[in-house]
Amino acid sequence: MASGKLSPRQKMINLMYLVFIAMLAMNMSKEVLSAFGFMNEKLVENNTTATQKNNETLANLATKAQEQPEKYGELSKIAKEVSQLSKDFSDYLESKKTLFLAEQKDIKDYEAMDKTNIVDEHFFVSGKFTPNGQEFLDKISGFRDGIKGLLGENNPISEVVNKRFDTSDQKIEDGKQPWLKNRYEGFPLISTITNLTSMQMDIKTTESEIYSSLLGGQLESDVSLTNYEAIVVSDKTAFFQGEKFTGKIYLGKKDPTLKADVVEIGGRALPKESIQAGQVLLDFPAGNVGEHNIKGKFVFTENGEPVEIPISSSYAVIPKPNSAVISADKMNVVYRGVPNPMTISIPGIPDNLVQANASGLRKGSGSGKYIMTPSSGREVKITVSGKLPNGQTVSSSQNFRIKDIPSPQGTIRKQGGHVKMPKTSLGKATVGAMLPDFDFDLTLNTTGFTLKVPGQGAVVVRGNRMDAAASKAIAKAKRGDVVTIFDIKSSLVGNTSYKIKNASPVSIEIQ
Repeated sequence: MASGKLSPRQKMINLMYLVFIAMLAMNMSKEVLSAFGFMNEKLVENNTTATQKNNETLANLATKAQEQPEKYGELSKIAKEVSQLSKDFSDYLESKKTLFLAEQKDIKDYEAMDKTNIVDEHFFVSGKFTPNGQEFLDKISGFRDGIKGLLGENNPISEVVNKRFDTSDQKIEDGKQPWLKNRYEGFPLISTITNLTSMQMDIKTTESEIYSSLLGGQLESDVSLTNYEAIVVSDKTAFFQGEKFTGKIYLGKKDPTLKADVVEIGGRALPKESIQAGQVLLDFPAGNVGEHNIKGKFVFTENGEPVEIPISSSYAVIPKPNSAVISADKMNVVYRGVPNPMTISIPGIPDNLVQANASGLRKGSGSGKYIMTPSSGREVKITVSGKLPNGQTVSSSQNFRIKDIPSPQGTIRKQGGHVKMPKTSLGKATVGAMLPDFDFDLTLNTTGFTLKVPGQGAVVVRGNRMDAAASKAIAKAKRGDVVTIFDIKSSLVGNTSYKIKNASPVSIEIQ
């Protein structure tokens, strides 16, 4: 304090003053340690968020690579290698933090992390680097060089990575000092932990910048005019002979602000008024019947140089129709008692401009689909008309024969003709009727039949199974007797009003 002889009281005051200053210095040191700890917490939180965003970007890029491997495959490969380099280096730094904090009872007690010996002994010995210290430097340079190797020296991010992970000697007042000693020797433990977390943040930032650069470069390529594709869209898919072809040519990615300098079709430049923003209007004779090609090119100017986009498409010219095309979906006739599906259309005319009329004809579900349900008579006439694009109407008609549903075949246990079985089985069997080789899926319900056993009177049965009288007659049958079931009556399921012809007889030889 002051020179000269001091009284005991003054000496005591001076001593207390020194203690007071020491206490202030100690409190400030504790506050600084806590500040480093809080900063580390914030960096850890930011690292977690950055890791999540980087993983989402990497996954998105991987998805794009699967969908469009030619465009994104190589980018995804580079991104995965960057991700692996980043993960390996970040995991290494995390292992160092775990090692340095192993002896800390409470990793949130930042004021207790003021010692320097843990890190110093790990990285330095006798003024030199320990193997662990050299490994730490090698890990940093390995990550730095690995990223530069993937991106190339001329990539702007490579220059940033050089500066961000620079471990060259640092300038001090009296010369230079190795980077590791300058940044880690003699620093409190919490300072080192925060420094390592900050380096992890640099890794995440570098990773994010690389992903953005990769996607941004592809986006720039996508919007380049060399990636546009010319698409010819005609006003309709086919044209009648003598009509004019009308349609538009769109670019694959239509841009209302984009206008071609020149458009050529068939070696001839189109008039300026046909070239509009983002599209070109076409209007020329469709030509003769047959296939016609549209060949040409768009010409744009990009960076002062002409860029050509080829045009290649085709269209068909068909004869103008003068009759309708009418056909039954199942056969050349229509059957009474069932809904007959039909297709009615006129080539070149949309379904909403086609009308079909006939007794029992109604519109079905679907374009050109109709249902014909004929009633009386032996023939039905279907008249069809349609309106052409030029307003002209064409019409045509065609007659269809009406047939009844053919006679079904009688069955016993779903077998027809001549059947062999024991009389006990016959007594339990079901009599049925079926329509073999008929194009419609119809279900018949047996309503009655007549049974004749040799030597016995005929038995009339109602329903499709043997009653008591029929069973009694069957019981008297002998082996070798042929029992006949005839006059088999049935009805059409879903249309009981229609009278089905009697089914053919079925004979059963008793075994």
